[in-house]
Amino acid sequence: MARLKRDAAERAVSLVESGMIVGLGTGSTAIFATRRISELLESGALRDIVGVPTSAASENAARRLGVPLLDREWSGTIDITIDGADEVDPALNLIKGGGGALLWEKIVAQSSRREVIVVDESKLSTRLGTRWPVPIEVVAFGWRSQSDFIESLGGAASLRAEEGRPFETDEGNYVLDCAFGPIADVSALGDRLAGRAGIVEHGLFVGLATDLIVAGEGGIEHRVR
Repeated sequence: MARLKRDAAERAVSLVESGMIVGLGTGSTAIFATRRISELLESGALRDIVGVPTSAASENAARRLGVPLLDREWSGTIDITIDGADEVDPALNLIKGGGGALLWEKIVAQSSRREVIVVDESKLSTRLGTRWPVPIEVVAFGWRSQSDFIESLGGAASLRAEEGRPFETDEGNYVLDCAFGPIADVSALGDRLAGRAGIVEHGLFVGLATDLIVAGEGGIEHRVR
């Protein structure tokens, strides 16, 4: 499966052209794409590429691999972003944030002309929430009140922890992993969560993915929304 994920990420990189601004995804699949971009820059097959990281981890990886980056105060439109997802429905809506980078990932996705998601076939689902909880980034102040609010919407919220302490995102916030079960209306749930003070961002990515590249035992499949 690792080989298939690498092949799928490299298929996504074939969509990158010289001169592009490229969003660099976070996670085990997306790093294959960043490595491939680095190889193509080194060989001269790609030129004048500038990256935008979706997390401090992807930023550090890009610097280590020699991929030039825009500074953190960037603005404007990103030509293409290559990223992963935790769960994907048939309409190419996503759950993201398993790595805790959902805020940066959504900022980059919303600024991208083309959002290419690379996954293995285990991430496909008939309905979001079937296989994965929804990560929700919250400020530390009053986080328990956000947990109560989520439970009022039918979700079971669990504070993400790391080494016995609350996990902190790159912006210093907490993450609640929220099990809703299969979600009947992802747009409506996303709107309810977005309207709540103290919730910084949620991991429902609705209508943002333009392409899906799936690695499976039968090979690589490319779907377009």
